[in-house]
Amino acid sequence: MKNKTVKPTRCQFTILRQICNLIPEHLVPKLARQTKVDEQARTFKPWSHVVALLHAQLSHSISLNDVCDSLHLQAGPLSAIRGATPPSRNGFSHANRQRPPEMAQQLFWSVLEHLKGQSPGFGAGRRRGPAFRFKVPIHLMDSTVMELVANCLDWAKHRRRKAAAKTHLRLNFQSLLPACVIVDTAAEHDNERARELCAHLRPGEIVVFDRAYVDYAHLRHLDQWGIFWVTRAKETMSYTVVEQRPVPKGGKILRDEVIALKNPSQVGPERLRRVVALVEVDGKEKEMTFLTNHLEWSPRSVADLYRCRWEIEVFFKQIKQTLQLADFLGNNAKAVQWQVWTALLTYVLMRYLSYLAQWAHSFTRLVTLLRAALWEKYDLHQLLERYGTAGGHFRHLARPEQAYFAGF
Repeated sequence: MKNKTVKPTRCQFTILRQICNLIPEHLVPKLARQTKVDEQARTFKPWSHVVALLHAQLSHSISLNDVCDSLHLQAGPLSAIRGATPPSRNGFSHANRQRPPEMAQQLFWSVLEHLKGQSPGFGAGRRRGPAFRFKVPIHLMDSTVMELVANCLDWAKHRRRKAAAKTHLRLNFQSLLPACVIVDTAAEHDNERARELCAHLRPGEIVVFDRAYVDYAHLRHLDQWGIFWVTRAKETMSYTVVEQRPVPKGGKILRDEVIALKNPSQVGPERLRRVVALVEVDGKEKEMTFLTNHLEWSPRSVADLYRCRWEIEVFFKQIKQTLQLADFLGNNAKAVQWQVWTALLTYVLMRYLSYLAQWAHSFTRLVTLLRAALWEKYDLHQLLERYGTAGGHFRHLARPEQAYFAGF
């Protein structure tokens, strides 16, 4: 006798409506008034705009016509989402082009704080990976470049024939949630944004970043504020060795030194820790040099902390490959920012759902499942709890700690 497929419980609400219900009902009208978006909205209301952009992310729509046609075909179920209406192509384009993206930015941070308040464990996260022994918050800093169409986007000129936008981000390693985001053009260097990204760090916390964010004067300020950091050393760094510390023979740690910067233009901390270690990259061992202002950690801890930085690379890979940050629905700066902030909002909502359902599979699989069932009337939490193998047999999933990517 064949096993019968056990389907999730039917629900009176669509999956998209249940996802949108995670956003407090009063929030969008309140922010629309504060940012004066409601003054520009006549037939296409701010809430309908937000729902359309969320649908574009979840359905991976590649054009304005994709979004508008899909929502017009589902006008009935769409109206049940707090009265949302399908947009016209021109109306949707105009909203993306003219409405202040500050509303999308404030909506993202407000929803994130709301979800943290609803579930404190969601915001707190857990100790994970090679830095499990650290009890203080660990922050990861990096940026990602989103290529755009050069002949349409003069505001984002990056090179002679290229245009690009850049998102600078500080990610909390324990919760894997954004803590600071800056969306700008790709013309300026990363280290010009380092101070803004680190502005709200507290003494005793740890921040890890690549050498693109190295600004020696800024590193000195972090040291004075009692913030610990780990990065990679620049090849042009000029220094003198103050203390040579012993390292185990035959291990991965090659050198452990306390140094002082020698170049007068490099006004950094008075003493730095320089650790040289062998790190496996693409199956081959490569020599890497790390810098930190903490003089007491073991050299292995310094290397392990920098390994944590890979999680922000995974984060960017997830949102760029799974959500819609490749095909933009508008050509100007406001349209790009609306889409980036909505993608980050979608990511946070997906993270929250995975936390509630103790989702044990990848982020890609979660979004793909919800995309397939977007207009189905299933109970959302039961769908996530019962989803199993590709063969269709639902089963209870493994614990989140057994997932390949951290947090899933």
